[in-house]
Amino acid sequence: MKIVTFNIRYDCGQDGINNFCYRKPLILQKIRQEAPDIVCFQEVLPHVAVWLKESLEEYYVVGCGRSETLEDEQTAIAYRKDVCNLIRLEVYWLSGTPYVPASRYPDQSICPRMCTEAVFQELATGKVFRVANTHLDHEGPEARKQGLRQILDRLEGEERYAGTPVVVTGDMNAWPGSETIAILEEYPYENVTKDIGITFHGFGKTREPGCIDYIFTKGFVCESRERWTDEQEGVFLSDHFPVCAVLRAGYGRTTGSVIQ
Repeated sequence: MKIVTFNIRYDCGQDGINNFCYRKPLILQKIRQEAPDIVCFQEVLPHVAVWLKESLEEYYVVGCGRSETLEDEQTAIAYRKDVCNLIRLEVYWLSGTPYVPASRYPDQSICPRMCTEAVFQELATGKVFRVANTHLDHEGPEARKQGLRQILDRLEGEERYAGTPVVVTGDMNAWPGSETIAILEEYPYENVTKDIGITFHGFGKTREPGCIDYIFTKGFVCESRERWTDEQEGVFLSDHFPVCAVLRAGYGRTTGSVIQ
């Protein structure tokens, strides 16, 4: 399973040669070249979601916006029509009231944060796995920790999917070694993007580039991982390097037994 976490950068029209309209061809070229099974996007505005659905003909794109009216940015998941069947989809907000649209934790920016969670079945093998895609808060360190713990507690607490392999992806807005990423030590998840290097680069201009984009797994073996660092005459895929991992399932759906 080839899976990508990709902060596509919201289309603000203030990025010069890296405005979204100029990045579109490079994005499509890369996705078609790599043909990932699943792409977990962050910062997808409604019109960008429409473009993804129209342009990525081999994929279904699912998700909704984070505002009270389900507009604004979304953490969309694109999955290949010929590879996966969607079993269940759920979108919830990172807050004490996860089913109230636009709800937030007290120590948080004005931006609501959310998670798009999907259960898939791989068509070729019949194996079931889960994907949770998120974008944690950029201002509130406590909100980041609460949000990540909310996602992991939720994944661990569903008995019907006990033993099912899980992937958690997203822009965590937290450095390696931070208290947010240290939360993984409390759960049986592996950071397969550990030591992968810079992921946020601000179109090559930021003074403090660093790693804030991650893929966490449980029940998978990571066979390879890489950053998509493509650039053509100063135009990048995004202000983040998308991160791609090739994963192999290591556990059964309900028993946790090793797949032979």
